[in-house]
Amino acid sequence: MSGKHAFLSDGWIIAVEAIVAEHGGAHGGGANTVVNLVVTDTPFGEDKQFHMGTVDGAAIMGGGHREVADVTLTADYVTTKEVFVAGNPQAGMQAFMSGKIKVQGDMSKLMAQQAGGGPNPDMQAAIQAVTE
Repeated sequence: MSGKHAFLSDGWIIAVEAIVAEHGGAHGGGANTVVNLVVTDTPFGEDKQFHMGTVDGAAIMGGGHREVADVTLTADYVTTKEVFVAGNPQAGMQAFMSGKIKVQGDMSKLMAQQAGGGPNPDMQAAIQAVTE
């Protein structure tokens, strides 16, 4: 699946799942952490569900929610895109502090995941390359 896709569109999720399958094993973070996301105010007319994290040293990312998650984040589309596509943890912290991101679950796991360094740079660049 080549080309650019709107963030969180079905095409984008398919492209990202393929990128994670290719690059996800090289994830640097060690802690098992599963994060479910609820993205509101999307241009698709409905909230979108997404998941990401690390399981057994490999990155996971894709559409829908995982049955078991450590943390569930809820944020609007614009904030989620800004934080996720930019890969900027400071932007995420600012959004959280200003109430744009709601957190349910184990906040310490989320902080440990952030401290682990996030996705590998090749995977992050590939995701940015398919995102409009």
